[in-house]
Amino acid sequence: MSAPGFDGLAIGPADVEAAAARLDGVAHRTPVLTSRTADERTGAQLFFKCENLQRIGAFKFRGAYNALARLPDAQRRAGVIAFSSGNHAQAIALSARLLGMPSVVVMPADAPALKIAATRGYGAEVVLYDRYTEDREAIGARIARERGMTLVPPYDHPDVMAGQGTSVLELIDQVGPLDALVVCLGGGGLLSGCAVAAHHRAPGVRVFGVEPAAGNDVQQSLRSGRRVRIDVPHTIADGAQTQQVGALTFPVIQRLVEDVVTVDDVQLARTMRFFAERMKLVVEPTGCLAAAALLEGVLPLPGLRVGIIVSGGNIALERYAELLVRDP
Repeated sequence: MSAPGFDGLAIGPADVEAAAARLDGVAHRTPVLTSRTADERTGAQLFFKCENLQRIGAFKFRGAYNALARLPDAQRRAGVIAFSSGNHAQAIALSARLLGMPSVVVMPADAPALKIAATRGYGAEVVLYDRYTEDREAIGARIARERGMTLVPPYDHPDVMAGQGTSVLELIDQVGPLDALVVCLGGGGLLSGCAVAAHHRAPGVRVFGVEPAAGNDVQQSLRSGRRVRIDVPHTIADGAQTQQVGALTFPVIQRLVEDVVTVDDVQLARTMRFFAERMKLVVEPTGCLAAAALLEGVLPLPGLRVGIIVSGGNIALERYAELLVRDP
């Protein structure tokens, strides 16, 4: 892929660099781990950026804090509202608390109890809904109107996208230039921000997205050239149960991402087990998407230096134990 430009996209390199400055000293500079076993299995040199060790246990803190930190005083006083299955919820709640703002988060009633409890624990008011029969965006918009709050969506927002991309700025600072970058994919906030950062810092890099096989709306969208909407996917990767890629994130993905591949739930469970046994890491299913594509042979990149975003580690212990002992 030739070096792409950023003109006309929702964010550019300057936005990601500015986000990094806002997050300096606030977000954790997460470690990068390696595994000889993973390298031998894939024939590549893999660098795992451990955002499961980020504040709130996921990369989402980066985008949420960046977006809230940019709000003017009047909007801060009125507060923010968000909708999320869990990690963005916690990120908004903690960021709002750090910035002295009230927050409301609309969450599906079947979201992991751990994530609902954590969101409330950070100080947010939680409004529950049925993800299969109700529209979270409509609920969020209604509450925003009624209370005068600012709606901060989980991925389709320039400041959120830019904040997520700071993980790759760090990764390249930590390990040097990459040949390829592999990123998990739901609505595209992380992938789009990371793609901008990667092409800025490592010209010529190949960027790939990975989504659940049951929820391949972005893969379908890339093939058709338009945003495809699907039913709520049934997958253990609860953080990637999105129905449609974002209007802002999709053009970035179209221009900067080489391809999107998929992995199934069995492959995700095996990758969770690999992280636990070989790397001593607790990683939630969504956080395993990118690594699974390499470890399961879905995306062969032999001989390359490959960055992998391990996006999160928030999962109830009971569910974690259940998935670890699943038959391979």
